[in-house]
Amino acid sequence: MNRSTSRTVVGLRLVLLVVLVVGALLGFLLLRRALDAPTATISSPADAPAASASPSSLTVPSPAAAGGLWEVAFTTPVLPPDDPSKHTGGLDEPLVAVIDRATRTVDMAVYDFDLANVAQAMAGAARRGVRVRMVTDTDTLGNTGEDEERIQAALRVVRDAGIPIVHDERGPIMHHKFTVADGEWVQMGSWNYSDGDTYRLNNNMAIFRSRELAENYTAEFEKMFVQRRFGPNKAKGVPRPVVSLGPLRVETYFAAQDGVASRVVDRVSRAQRKIHFLAFSFTHDGIAQAMLARKQAGVELQGVFEATGSSTRFSEYGRMKEAGVEVYPDGNAYAMHHKVILLDDRTTIFGSFNFSENADQSNDENLLIVDDAAFTAQFEQEYQRVLATAKDPPARKQPAPKRTERQRQP
Repeated sequence: MNRSTSRTVVGLRLVLLVVLVVGALLGFLLLRRALDAPTATISSPADAPAASASPSSLTVPSPAAAGGLWEVAFTTPVLPPDDPSKHTGGLDEPLVAVIDRATRTVDMAVYDFDLANVAQAMAGAARRGVRVRMVTDTDTLGNTGEDEERIQAALRVVRDAGIPIVHDERGPIMHHKFTVADGEWVQMGSWNYSDGDTYRLNNNMAIFRSRELAENYTAEFEKMFVQRRFGPNKAKGVPRPVVSLGPLRVETYFAAQDGVASRVVDRVSRAQRKIHFLAFSFTHDGIAQAMLARKQAGVELQGVFEATGSSTRFSEYGRMKEAGVEVYPDGNAYAMHHKVILLDDRTTIFGSFNFSENADQSNDENLLIVDDAAFTAQFEQEYQRVLATAKDPPARKQPAPKRTERQRQP
């Protein structure tokens, strides 16, 4: 082999070596990215399976590929007598997964809080360098009644981890139930982070993967945590009033600053075929009147009221019943805690917002209006499940905890 040929062979070997090294490096980077990808079960639009008969089961859509945009889930309340040892597999587990995945920030605003695993997930995030912050209601921090030990134990875990807690220090309630992680993941709904809300009450939860929606919820959190403003004292509006999330069109509203009840009235007034609702507390005359007007126009109107609240003089239950509306007191042995309105099988109105004047004018609340048939189908299935239980209650009603009753303000 002459010197020229030798140099050519050496050159080819060097090129081959470089190609192999680059290929190995690319393979390593792709593998690392796959391992670091989010692993939460975030469902793309799909039909939810029938509710499980297990008392601790979670009604949730079938898993979809990682990178989906949303997930909705519902509690399956236990029947008395309750066995706390079976309290597993609830809505707390998807929330813990969101917190465990966080690498930069976790912001949590919640009215009721006593879940040890959620507190431990927050503490674990803080220990690995995630900035964790919390806003809650003053009465939660100072709870000296029922469930005091559970509440204070969970709060102690949070405080011991050095996590700052801001409370509202006022009479009306800080009634939010949401968490934002890494400016990308938003968890919200009717569900408080408590054992009772998770395993006894009917509740809903949604998790969205959207930087725009997270921006809205972070702005609301900052008003409370940084500015120390609550209720009607907060500045109006959100950075992204309408968010497109795949096929979903999402509107975001916060109380008491955004005139939430008027937004609900506006959308209800547009219903053409059907209105279904689930209401823990429904005392707002304007929302009820909008529904009754649509019924007079030929729109189907049907709903379930939480039984205890429906018997008060403030409730819209009696007014609707007298107007011939097909309404029922709920059949949950504890409490039906949903705040949901479904319109024309396409629009879902839900959040922490009870249909009351206090929620609209005084409290801290959040509400989403989601336009999408597949998303609404998930809630319609839950509606039918709650309706069936209302028509045939399986157990006698149990007294509700005082903290649950405090949310039932006219």
